[in-house]
Amino acid sequence: IMCTLLAGGGVFFAAGEPVYHFVVTPPAFDTEAGTAAATAPAMAQSFTHWGFLAWAVLGSLTALVLSRAHYDQGKPLQPRTLLYPVFGENAVQGKLGGVIDALCVIAVVAGTVGPIGFLATQVSFGLHELFGITDGYGTQLAVLIILAGVYMTSAMTGLHKGIQLLSRFNVLLALAIAAVIFLFGPTLFLANTFTQSFGEYLTSFMAMSTMTAETAPDWWMKWWTVFFFAWFIGYTPLMAVFVSRISRGRTVREMILAVAVLAPIATTIWFTLLGGSGIYHQLAGTFDLTEALNNFRFDVATLTVAQALPGGTWMAAAILLLTTIFVATTGDSMSYSIAMVGAGHDEPNPWIRVFWGGAMALMAAILLYMGSGQIGVLQQFIVITAIPVSFVILPSLWTGPKAAMAMARDQGLA
Repeated sequence: IMCTLLAGGGVFFAAGEPVYHFVVTPPAFDTEAGTAAATAPAMAQSFTHWGFLAWAVLGSLTALVLSRAHYDQGKPLQPRTLLYPVFGENAVQGKLGGVIDALCVIAVVAGTVGPIGFLATQVSFGLHELFGITDGYGTQLAVLIILAGVYMTSAMTGLHKGIQLLSRFNVLLALAIAAVIFLFGPTLFLANTFTQSFGEYLTSFMAMSTMTAETAPDWWMKWWTVFFFAWFIGYTPLMAVFVSRISRGRTVREMILAVAVLAPIATTIWFTLLGGSGIYHQLAGTFDLTEALNNFRFDVATLTVAQALPGGTWMAAAILLLTTIFVATTGDSMSYSIAMVGAGHDEPNPWIRVFWGGAMALMAAILLYMGSGQIGVLQQFIVITAIPVSFVILPSLWTGPKAAMAMARDQGLA
């Protein structure tokens, strides 16, 4: 669960986004940019994008609805089933169900192609800076081919082999990197930053979460809050399918704690370690990322922060490896989920999983070939595809608790 979402954010945005909000004050605050007072608001804004709100929609209530409908009532493990408690058989049969599934698959493909493209640019830039390898489309294409080979193989072997092995390796590597940063980096600064930022996050939660274009610049909303919220909404139905599949045999309490409580706390800690270290060095004058971040060069920001961490070049190389495997984990889990949607059950054909993995890598390669500006177009497309998906997941606000109560009654617990 952690590896699936953190691929796009935990390793690509975690270093650069907090520093960006540090040098460009978010609209919800009036602190002076680039000063010590701007640290907590900057981290709190990042927590808003990647914390409890993000994880609340990613397979908690929606996964409960699917688990009840599929494993107890025999309905297909597809996004259309989210509407079954409201519209009955009309939602899971016929053309309407097909349209719902297609919209949700398009949204998650768009949301996954983005991180795959981000990764190729980041690794290509990193290889150039660390080892002198040419930073160009050829290197990006080579990265995509290797990445696709890894996650297509992983998706083919299934949940309990490739996907689980990749995820476990990723978590262990992330824990090792986190330990090195915390123990040998600016430990006291990071501990204080997390405490103050989490308090600011809770205090200013409503102000940051309800920001609109009338109270914030259009460009800011487009690049930050609206884009991120749309991204997570677009991911939700397929994440619900995935979480429902891997949570079979778990209690409702375990699933909600894992997805909606522990995952956002872990995410905020990770953002504090990488982003907090970036803010520390920005304050100390070790580097100045203002120009790079104003141009949205997050690949530059991530590598610059990584090289300033304990271990320097070795740490930068480790974070590049971590980034690659994180995205591979997203690729294999989403390929598996899309294949489940097509099959309607939890053991889809391995070659269908491979097909979707290869298709997403091919789309990323085409976008990169057309130019970096196409990633911006993809961001707008992600926002558009999230609009119909939001109506698919909305009923889960009341059908999710109803599904939990129904399962509790069936099992003699209520």
